[in-house]
Amino acid sequence: MRFLITIVRMYPRRSVLTFISLLFASVAEGVGLLMLLPMLSVATDERTQKTSSHLFGAEQTLRQALSAVGLTPTVGTLLILIILCVAVKSAFTLLAKIQVGYTVTHVATGLRLSLLQTLLATRWEYYVRQPVGSLANAVGTEAMRAALAYLEGAKGVTLFIEAIVYAGVAFVVAGKATLTFLLPGILILYGLNYLVRMAHRAGTHQTRLLKSLVAGLTDSLQSIKPLKAMAREELIGPSLQSSTRRLNRAVQRDVLSTEALSSSQDLGLAIVVAVGLYLALSRWNMPLNAVMVMVLLLARMLTCLAKTQRQYQKMRTFESAFWSLRAAIDGANRDRETEPGGLSPHLEKSIRLDKVSFGYGKHCVLRNASLTIPAGSFTVIIGPSGAGKTTIADLLTGLLRPQQGRVWIDDLPLEHIDLRQWRRMIGYVPQEPFLLHDTVLQNVTLGDSELNEADVEAALRAAGAWDFVMAQPSGIHSSVGERGTALSGGQRQRIAIARALVHRPKLLILDEVTSALDQENTATICHTLRDLRGQLTIVAISHESAVVESGDRVYRIHNGEASLVTNGCDSDVVFSGSVKHSQR
Repeated sequence: MRFLITIVRMYPRRSVLTFISLLFASVAEGVGLLMLLPMLSVATDERTQKTSSHLFGAEQTLRQALSAVGLTPTVGTLLILIILCVAVKSAFTLLAKIQVGYTVTHVATGLRLSLLQTLLATRWEYYVRQPVGSLANAVGTEAMRAALAYLEGAKGVTLFIEAIVYAGVAFVVAGKATLTFLLPGILILYGLNYLVRMAHRAGTHQTRLLKSLVAGLTDSLQSIKPLKAMAREELIGPSLQSSTRRLNRAVQRDVLSTEALSSSQDLGLAIVVAVGLYLALSRWNMPLNAVMVMVLLLARMLTCLAKTQRQYQKMRTFESAFWSLRAAIDGANRDRETEPGGLSPHLEKSIRLDKVSFGYGKHCVLRNASLTIPAGSFTVIIGPSGAGKTTIADLLTGLLRPQQGRVWIDDLPLEHIDLRQWRRMIGYVPQEPFLLHDTVLQNVTLGDSELNEADVEAALRAAGAWDFVMAQPSGIHSSVGERGTALSGGQRQRIAIARALVHRPKLLILDEVTSALDQENTATICHTLRDLRGQLTIVAISHESAVVESGDRVYRIHNGEASLVTNGCDSDVVFSGSVKHSQR
């Protein structure tokens, strides 16, 4: 029940309205069922029968209530009242179902938005530790299963309220008989509760296995091209097949527990009703109208209780997804990125790393590293793999924070400035550009409504991409294909550069953007960067001699320290071990 209580706290108004509607609907149905007493008495002419003084008292109370409002308890009048009760019940039930339906959509949407908002505010280190597939599974599958858990729980509450009303009416009709058969029915349902626990365990396994399967599938599909090229795609099959088989077994246990519960309930409750009918007619000599109403009430009450248990079982099957999603949200919240000070950056003088140290766990990457990037310059950072070049880029953007030392923007330390404002001044191009399966226009703007086609054209021209884009069948409205496969590697990089430039940044960071390009494309990118020199500050991480020679200054990262090597235009300088010349 902790799950339902949590949802009620999240949506108190809708939950209260749903509960009140269900209560009124159940009371209306109970009153309608009570109307059967005088109607059956009139129809069977048993009004004078004295075999049940308690029953007669209940019927007499109804007759007096009808007389008080000026109604004569004829068959026609009673049928009209029953229909009115059914109409009232239907209206309130509809209202309750609408509220439940709205809440179901709010649960799924609210959980998704909460996770997305939390993820977007999380520190970069959090993403490094998380499989992308598990986060995608949380947004998709787990959010939907959590909503289904609420839906099944709400249905269970509806049925439970109806069962309580039926029990109350049954006590009015025949209290002793109702108590006699209610207790065995409840004991039978309680004895079957182990099947509910079995379904809960199966649902928990499904949640865990689905997360593992989707995460593994996502990782595998990202590497499917080289695996297929080497005819090694079958290597990813065994682990995925094993997870799929375990998931299948968990689903089978869920199906088994669900069907076993339903069948066991039907058998046990049928026995209770049959015994009740026998005792009422043979031992207690109850009048026929009382027996008919009592059996109807007991059957509906026990059926509602049985359905309540089945809905509770379904809720327990799905609710593990809710707690898994909440755990993901809480985990992301614990790694939430703290906002630094609110001063506005300008980048008019320089960016500086001042005796910065940073490491991952016990592995120290930078030790007292210092470097200066003048505003408007083209600075290249070189060094062997793992030396800390990308770490410097992450420190400049604020994705990582120095463990010692400081990063300065002009005369302001990075921890004192508005980090969001600073990042809006940065254009970033990674080694592997991500492109959406969409148009060039959408890939450059990323849907930013403040950008128009003129902005896109200017960015494409600055990135040296305008000519090949206009050669496409639909120009900037042409699709780039899945992950940009309709374009060459150099074209994809230039689209990524255009995306970085479209916001007119003051700082452009390029992380190994030419590492996978041929000599011709590398030369084209370098020409583009040289044209941008002086218009903005450029920081390029690269091993390519062509990029190094295009820069104003070069820093080498070695043994955690940064040293200014030389002006990149000095062609006589060779950076052995650090720069890979373009002769291929």
